[in-house]
Amino acid sequence: MKYLILLAFIGILGSLATALILMLKNKGEEKSRARKMASALALRVGISIILFSSILLAWKFGYIQPTGIAAGR
Repeated sequence: MKYLILLAFIGILGSLATALILMLKNKGEEKSRARKMASALALRVGISIILFSSILLAWKFGYIQPTGIAAGR
């Protein structure tokens, strides 16, 4: 599970870096560059949703256990 989370974070950071590079790039057509940047950001949102859902499901099925201060005490 740790490796899946680490891989997802690397994917999120990679897509953010790709969008940043495309945003700062001056060469090329504006429309194609904007489309690629929007695709990179949409990929980041998709990876984030999948990561959150998988962590929530892993907790629900008992694969991971919460630690720290218990709620309601």
